[in-house]
Order: sequence, then structure tokens, then C-alpha cells
Amino acid sequence: MVKWRFSLLLLVFVAGVSTAWFIHKPKEPEEATYYPVGRDLGAFSLTDADGQPFTPASLQGHWSFLFVGYTFCPDVCPTTLADLRSIYPDLKALDARSQVVFISADPQRDTAERLKSYVAFFQPEFKAATASHADLFPFVRNLGLIYSIADQGEKDYLIDHSASIVLVNPQGQLQAIFRPDSAPGQVPHVVMKTLVSDFSRILTLSGS
Repeated sequence: MVKWRFSLLLLVFVAGVSTAWFIHKPKEPEEATYYPVGRDLGAFSLTDADGQPFTPASLQGHWSFLFVGYTFCPDVCPTTLADLRSIYPDLKALDARSQVVFISADPQRDTAERLKSYVAFFQPEFKAATASHADLFPFVRNLGLIYSIADQGEKDYLIDHSASIVLVNPQGQLQAIFRPDSAPGQVPHVVMKTLVSDFSRILTLSGS
């Protein structure tokens, strides 16, 4: 009889713990593509807007929001950077280690000086980097993003590029991708309110 009662109490205890865990289980991101186990970005070497190396060490210790584009972009880039500027205080409030990094897919025209001036217009703390296509393309591909140049022989050539924003964790690993909403006739854009909410959930899941 004692053994039977002990087994019953143990069963009730386990059921209670399981129920409590289920109720208080951290919520997964609502919209972001989330990688519970961060994905390695591999080795890379870019140059930042101060002319300094931008390497895996530049991402260590930060929650980095990376966006790929170019300064001559007529729509997606200025819209996205302005949106990121609007939520930057929220990102910093959630985690002071947050940083925004603009990756230029146009090394031919986007000099360090131009990149520095461009991102500073939106937010002086934003960072920027670029590299030759031989170094840049594999890095962008490892971020899960793409870009392509239709006709670089034209003076005012355009670059097709992803409108997504990538989140890299403090270990320098790909943690999530925030994908844009798109509608006919509208510039693709990531919904910033959802990005902030999902980032909060990711921080909880990571124990930060």
C-alpha cells in the first residue's frame, strides 16, 4: 500500500512539473526563421567603414542585425535603415549588446568614406562593411542571403539583393532571419514591431 501511494504521489508530481513547464515554456519567434542551434558563418574577411578588418571577431559579444544592400539603392536600403533607426532604442533596451551592420554588395562604388557617411545619416552607431565580390559573395551566401548585379558596365547599375535582416548571436553564429513582407507596388520591408517582439523571444530562449 505504501509503495502504491508513493508511486501515485510521484506520478502527480511529475505531471505537475510537466504541466508547469508547458505553461511557462518560452515562446518561439512568431515570424522569424529561427535556428535554435546557431549556424556557423565560416571564416570571412571584410573591411569596415573605418578601413579596419571586419572579421568573425567583429560579431563576437554582440547581437548583430545584418542587412545587405548598397548606398545607391533607390528604395529598399534607405527604407530598411530608416526602419532600423526607429527601433534601435528598443533593440538596445532589450540587450545593450545590439548592433546594426550594413553590408554593401557594391564594393566598386561604396568606398569606406561613402559607407561611413551613409550609415551615419541614419544612426551614427550603425556599422558598415564591404569586400571584393570574391570574399563578399560566400559570406552573404552563408548568411542565407543573395545579391546579383544585372549590368555592372552601366554607370548607374542596380543591384538585386535580399530585403531580409539576419540576426547573428554573440557567439558569431546565425540565429534568425527576419523576412520581409511584400505586396504589389510596395517596397519589401521587414515589419519592425514583429522583429522587436521576436528578438525579445529569442533572447528569452537563449537565456540572455
